[in-house]
Amino acid sequence: MNTENTRAAVVWSCWGAAFLLLCLVFRDSLAEMVNTWTNVEEYSHGFFIPCITVYLIWMRRSELSLTQNVRESTPGLAVIVLGLLIFILGGLATIKTMEQYAFLIVLVGVFISAFGFQGLRTSAVPLMFLIFMVPFPQFILNNLSSKLQLISSWLGVEFIRACDIMVYLEGNVIDLGNYKLQVVDACSGLRYLFPLASLAFLCAYLFKGPFWQKLLIFLSAMPLTILMNSFRIGVIGVLVDNWGTEMAEGFLHDFEGWAVFLLCMVLLFIEMWIFSRISGRKLAFGELVQIPAEWGMAPAIGFSVGQLNRSVFVVAILLVIGASFAEMSRGREDVIPQRKAFLNFPTKLGDWQGRNDYLSQFYLNELKLTDYVIINFNQPGTQSSVNFYSAYYQSQRKGAAVHSPRSCIPGDGWQIISYGQKEFPEFALDGHSLELNRAVIQKGDSRQLVYFWFQQRGRTITNEYMVKWYLFYDAIMMNRTDGALVRLVTPVNTAEDIALADSRLQSFLRDLLPELGNYLPGKTIVPATNLSTSG
Repeated sequence: MNTENTRAAVVWSCWGAAFLLLCLVFRDSLAEMVNTWTNVEEYSHGFFIPCITVYLIWMRRSELSLTQNVRESTPGLAVIVLGLLIFILGGLATIKTMEQYAFLIVLVGVFISAFGFQGLRTSAVPLMFLIFMVPFPQFILNNLSSKLQLISSWLGVEFIRACDIMVYLEGNVIDLGNYKLQVVDACSGLRYLFPLASLAFLCAYLFKGPFWQKLLIFLSAMPLTILMNSFRIGVIGVLVDNWGTEMAEGFLHDFEGWAVFLLCMVLLFIEMWIFSRISGRKLAFGELVQIPAEWGMAPAIGFSVGQLNRSVFVVAILLVIGASFAEMSRGREDVIPQRKAFLNFPTKLGDWQGRNDYLSQFYLNELKLTDYVIINFNQPGTQSSVNFYSAYYQSQRKGAAVHSPRSCIPGDGWQIISYGQKEFPEFALDGHSLELNRAVIQKGDSRQLVYFWFQQRGRTITNEYMVKWYLFYDAIMMNRTDGALVRLVTPVNTAEDIALADSRLQSFLRDLLPELGNYLPGKTIVPATNLSTSG
């Protein structure tokens, strides 16, 4: 018996050492993740996720047995190699989210190497639950937050109107007449969505019912979040209209948030109770989510232990090799190209005269840009005017990234009437015609024409997701993540043909582009007619 216990201790010590080595290899990524859990309210539930996963797997330990030979572990070793490759690429691009997902992949590979596919089938859902502990990339959070803000603002205003209160909505600003409320990022509902989605996933897993009911329970997290967050915004609007802005501040504001989250949980359990009734099971609330009794019927020793599988040493070797490559890629410093500061950007371009404008500190904190310029240009003696804005980022690695006007425009109360790409054969970049995003936006009777593009390391890009792809690619291949947004806006009078506004912006582009190349690193955009003489 002592021999068996000694063998079990040796086997588990080896696999435990492999897990500790895994955590050591990914220590920076895990530290970044824990830092997010600590400082970002949307992910404060992250501490509970691994604890719950470990508990769920422990409850089913009687169904797990260690693999006995390297052949059974081969699929797990392949998964580890895949995860380490993603880890190395994430390190080259210094994308922590990519490294954190790589940790989960390698962890699954180690689990398969230890317990085989049979063990994976038993513990697949608890391991999948770990996905909820990894923070989303910042650009996804920004886009999701802006959309949730708009939806919650609209539904919240509808609730206020249902209470017979006059209210006007302009983007994310709720105008009650005497008071104005702005639905900021913190009120977008993300603080409810991520914890509630995690809870809904866990409830769906433990709920006794058909798969379609489990799927609906999980998918209901988002509509529940949106509806209840909108209800909260509506209630705050009603309270502010009756008792002043202190109803939207301090303890009461935070208490309303907690109350709404608890109400979301209650609605989730009511949904499961309804499903149980539909299925013909009359379960009490306390019986809706239960760990099956058979899970706890584990032998006193725990997991089944056989001979020591030498694959544990292969796992350790792979982790050491992966860590070595990752360390070689670390310490690279961004290549920072030379450029002129926007402080020196001229306020006279051709016959256009300009006046500088500035962003408030609130927007500077949100955008996290390195340098920017805002100039309102006009042509003396005419009504022609153009607002020129460009934001430059020296590095886009650590949460600082270009914000797309498509996300910001609706937040200011403007509706995008038309949107598409427009090609300009008269302008060229590296021999190719310049292509820009073109949008017509409207607020009330006011219209504006907007051109914008992303200037990224010598490329002009119109698609936000291609910006992220080239950011990843160039971080690895060029060790550069600098980039900029360029945006032009001109008002369109009620009786004015939109073609005249297009002509105005194109005329301004002709004067702007030769100068802009000095301030945005990369290849200069020039009029196509100059190509023959410049070569």
